[in-house]
Amino acid sequence: MSQTQPEHVDVLVVGAGLSGIGAAAQLRSRHPGRTVAVLEARESLGGTWDLFRYPGIRSDSDMFTFGYRWRPWPSDTSLADGPLILDYLRTVAEEYGVDELIRYRHKVVAAAWDSTDQRWTVTVEVSTGSTDEESETRTITTGLLWGCSGYYDYETGHAPQFPGAERFQGEIVHPQFWPEDLDHTGKKVVVIGSGATAITLVPAMAGEAEHVTMLQRSPTYVLNRPARDPLARKLAKLPEQVRYPVVRWANILMQVGSYQAFQKWPSWARKYIRSQTVKLVPDHVDVDTHFNPSYDPWDQRLCVVPNADLFKALRGGGASIVTDTIETFDETGIRLTSGEHLEADVIVTATGLKLKPFGGFAMTVDGAEVKLHDTMAYKALMLSDVPNFVFTIGYTNASWTLKADLVSDFVCRMLDHLDRTGQRSFVPRRDQGVGERPFMDFQSGYVLRALDDLPVQGDRAPWLLKQNYLVDVRHIRRGELDDGVLEFA
Repeated sequence: MSQTQPEHVDVLVVGAGLSGIGAAAQLRSRHPGRTVAVLEARESLGGTWDLFRYPGIRSDSDMFTFGYRWRPWPSDTSLADGPLILDYLRTVAEEYGVDELIRYRHKVVAAAWDSTDQRWTVTVEVSTGSTDEESETRTITTGLLWGCSGYYDYETGHAPQFPGAERFQGEIVHPQFWPEDLDHTGKKVVVIGSGATAITLVPAMAGEAEHVTMLQRSPTYVLNRPARDPLARKLAKLPEQVRYPVVRWANILMQVGSYQAFQKWPSWARKYIRSQTVKLVPDHVDVDTHFNPSYDPWDQRLCVVPNADLFKALRGGGASIVTDTIETFDETGIRLTSGEHLEADVIVTATGLKLKPFGGFAMTVDGAEVKLHDTMAYKALMLSDVPNFVFTIGYTNASWTLKADLVSDFVCRMLDHLDRTGQRSFVPRRDQGVGERPFMDFQSGYVLRALDDLPVQGDRAPWLLKQNYLVDVRHIRRGELDDGVLEFA
């Protein structure tokens, strides 16, 4: 089935997760006269927070910066679980009428920009039945295409091939595809991994499993944080419009300050984190074996645990940690390179995620294919020589929403600018004298595996990503739009 005349909307948002809901809410609030549609490939809103269903799923960023700047997080809970976050997103979507704009089971597969018409033509696969085969193709045109699908691949996770996995007689589970009927009660569980997912899973499963072992190839820095924000609790009697900005900015300054300090003085940072860890781990757990990474703090993302839950699980005996490499799976568990054998009924492969920038759809500009690695990111929200396309990708060292809010500010200001000047398109033009750097200066495996599929960044503003919210407030929220780099038509 095809359309004779494509539908047209002023702004087309791709993705109905945290970024897409925030984008559409700000468009409804600040540009109510514009037509907006939100396309979501899945059957429900929430993105990551609806997709992941593994035990204990929660934010590893404080909720006062993870919540939107313009819609306060409604409690003093600092590190919230998935259902609470999903409830917050649904509430925001209803309050701002975003739920009326979302079109579910609409997957963008291609987008083509035409400079003559100054618009995108977007090809969408719409599921019309219970199977992927039951679908039809539609086209929608738009003046502004806004990618809010993040950078995770929702359809596949990172799954290394473990030798002997076919021999294992228990269950092997990837957290991204957690079975609803999985019962780990009274079972021996091995969680492979050392990142945020593994560190969340271990204490969440330890209470019901016979025993949970976290098997890591290399350690991760882990910091403790109160589950309820102390400052928010102290200011609880103040009106929300006063309390929320104060607590939010306190958390922002702590994030920015600690990141800068850890980057500037890595030796001190190592000693500080170790001193805090020593206070929490039981005597039988060797800190320098299991919590002393080979890299410096913030070369990879730090992990945060609420109320020391991981350390309590280790102390209580319901969980243990092993640092070693896998030789092979066998019928009853995992044999390690050291010769140790880990008995298991369930093995959870918390081995990471795959990146799929902008949802993986193909883009062309005037018939020419856009190859992402050949583009340079402008303010980490647009691509060089790609007109009227904006994307939202959050910080690696702070809450995703901080950057999402700034991108929303940029888009809303840009629409005001276009209205005032009578222009219809805007595009960053790359200066060939600007040197190239990796898009993310980060050593995490999921980033390193995907660098060849990502755009690059430059070695100077506005092509350089500072990973500093305070700097971006000045450059993105308040900077000149007609800056000599953006070309208008």
